[in-house]
Amino acid sequence: MDLALHRPETYVDGPPHELFTRLRREEPVVWQPMDGEPGYWAVLRHADVVHVAKHPDIFSATLGGVVIEDLEPASLEQMQDMLLAMDPPRHTAYRRPIAPEFKARVIGGMEDRIRTITREILDRADALGAEVEFVHDVCAHLPSQVVGELMGIPREDWADIHAMAERNSGGQDPDIADAADRGNSSVDMAMYGIGFAAKRREMPEQGDLTDLLLGGEFDGKQMTDIDFGRFFVQLVTAGNDTTRTMLSGGLFALLQHPDQLRMLRDDPTLIPSAVEEILRWANPLHYFRRTATADTELGGASIAAGDKVAMMYTSANRDEDVFDDPQRFDITRSPNHHLSFGIATHFCLGVHLARLEGRVFLEEVLDRWPSIELNGEPRRQQSNLNNSLKSLPVRLA
Repeated sequence: MDLALHRPETYVDGPPHELFTRLRREEPVVWQPMDGEPGYWAVLRHADVVHVAKHPDIFSATLGGVVIEDLEPASLEQMQDMLLAMDPPRHTAYRRPIAPEFKARVIGGMEDRIRTITREILDRADALGAEVEFVHDVCAHLPSQVVGELMGIPREDWADIHAMAERNSGGQDPDIADAADRGNSSVDMAMYGIGFAAKRREMPEQGDLTDLLLGGEFDGKQMTDIDFGRFFVQLVTAGNDTTRTMLSGGLFALLQHPDQLRMLRDDPTLIPSAVEEILRWANPLHYFRRTATADTELGGASIAAGDKVAMMYTSANRDEDVFDDPQRFDITRSPNHHLSFGIATHFCLGVHLARLEGRVFLEEVLDRWPSIELNGEPRRQQSNLNNSLKSLPVRLA
């Protein structure tokens, strides 16, 4: 059954939620053929996605990487050295040394700095006038500046690094990049990271994440500059893309639901809950891939060793078995067991940072502008992976 779930253009007008609803009921693990390469199993129910995530011995992130397209050997090798594509025990060995830097208490200490950065960004937006393209003029700047400061990237390089990250995640959209450019930007970013590591080894310690990565032991050895370059690609791309998507998708969701926006303005204590609902409703990533290491069964489907399996977060986040009235955007929803940060081994390392950025950003935006209105038709990124807006024109007052 070819439902075109792998085609980037399928998502240009928004995720096919009606189709996902029907499939969760009728064929929750459905085979999807692909053009010019083996197809994959799309896993649509919440419980089945959790099962895949909790069994890395059966569903490997390393074997084929985390995207449904089969990568060239060099690109796959580069991805396999990123934390998101490591299986245990290697994943555990690489994650353990840096995890303390991302604990809630440590990240909480960044709140004042994140608030200052946010206000500077909103000041610049004010200077643009009433009509603003919110994705790139506003939302994109917060994560790129935060990641830049976390890693000690020179301020003058932030714009170039951000542009590489956008091309890296936007290669399926011809307005952003093309597939070849995505590959090149990944290499360019890795090469920057390698050079950055070499320079930092000659400098006094700055007390930032780069010092930790270069000085720590990972799987029994220290990172080489090449190891750092590959790690750098994931940290910078993920830190930029998913947070930008959360911020812009969140504002769009609130503008689509003015009753919820009014409720949030009337009671700002709901902002943390609103951030969680934004993550459920407008999850930044549609899926991540795994590869079966053995024959197994899931959701009534017989999966063979070597088959691709896609954990479809966009569907799982609206599973009727988990969420009451799942197609309703509700900033008071509790509990909210969304899977936008993943679960189990690969639960997002940056979860506390993302929540803090989302909360501070909403607090400052709502305090700054008593009126925010759409000023044209938003445009979505053409991608089967990134659930992103590429344009959100608004009028601010």
